[in-house]
Amino acid sequence: MGVREVPEGRPIRVIVVDSSALHSQLLAEGIQRVGKLQALSAATPADVFEAAAQDQIDVAVVSSTLDEPGRGFEVLRTLRSLHPDLPAVMLLESSKREVVVQAFRAGARGVLGRQASLADLCKCIRCVDDGQVWASAKEMLFVLDVLASAPEISALDYQGMSLLSERELEVVRSLAEGLTNREIGDRLGLSRHTVKNYLFRIFDKIGVSSRMELLHLTLRPSAPWRSSAPNPDLEKSPISEFEICRKEATEGSPEAQIVLAELYRKGQGTSQDSVASYMWCLLSEHTLVDLRERINKVKAQLQYSMNSVEILEAQQRASEWLERSRNQLFQNQNHEFQNHESQNHESQNHESQNRESQNHEFQNHESQNHESQNQEFQKDHCETIPLRRVGVQKESAKFSIA
Repeated sequence: MGVREVPEGRPIRVIVVDSSALHSQLLAEGIQRVGKLQALSAATPADVFEAAAQDQIDVAVVSSTLDEPGRGFEVLRTLRSLHPDLPAVMLLESSKREVVVQAFRAGARGVLGRQASLADLCKCIRCVDDGQVWASAKEMLFVLDVLASAPEISALDYQGMSLLSERELEVVRSLAEGLTNREIGDRLGLSRHTVKNYLFRIFDKIGVSSRMELLHLTLRPSAPWRSSAPNPDLEKSPISEFEICRKEATEGSPEAQIVLAELYRKGQGTSQDSVASYMWCLLSEHTLVDLRERINKVKAQLQYSMNSVEILEAQQRASEWLERSRNQLFQNQNHEFQNHESQNHESQNHESQNRESQNHEFQNHESQNHESQNQEFQKDHCETIPLRRVGVQKESAKFSIA
């Protein structure tokens, strides 16, 4: 997330949405009076979305409890998905661990309890506007504990490959060869628009969100689609991840550019080159700036022909789409985690069976040795005792004759 720069001499613009329009107004007036900030009050969450869309605010202050408990978290998630560079502060009714973690997961850059003073709230607003995080030491420990205990799981779903049609698999194989959308379309006889639609459907089925994530999946040697439907051309001339990233990056993909920068930095697939890495970071940053300017230009043009209800509906649709994407990602993570646990369990069972088998063989070997020793002992015992008896009988016989 980038830091929003406030022009020098202009106060920070804040919007407040609380449990009621009256509470929002009172809190906004207090912020403006104590912190010398430019504060607006929002009667509904829609007012916050509209102000953010028109670039009228620098920081949003959202209560966790709006018209109903927990509604603030939903509003904050939507706000973050639509305006990721807009920092937000969440006012919490409770400082419990799960509430604090939920606030940061929803996108808060700062959290503050209801008992905090207006002076502290203004400090919090200035802090998050400066690109920092506002939280107490205890609250930060809550978040760090959750991060430390979270399993590191791959989000890519190999199972989704089995859901792809033959045509979709052809698109995936072409992508793995490093072809662009235009080149894929020329090979398969499709328009660029159709290729793009195919990619979006593939993203949904597999659980990825970009070409680069799909590329990482296809380049893994254990990917099922390689063995089930091999591509002779690909096997003859495999394309490395570095080469594909470089091709995507030169065509203007900001995600490919930052991945290429990482490959240069780590020396993966190429020699380590810090200068090249930094150059691609700069190019990615420049591409993103151009892309954001184009997005804002299109949004501004659309807003002239749309009313607030239509804008809110578009924001709601975007929020629902992102929520579905997050849910799919979460399901994929759970699936991968369960598979990992199942494999560990099977491995432990196999090791246990091997140990039992080894113990059984050892016991059989010990038993055989014991029986062999007993047999040798009995043999020696049986050969010695009769001789002594014979000797006694002979002496006894001699004595009797005498």
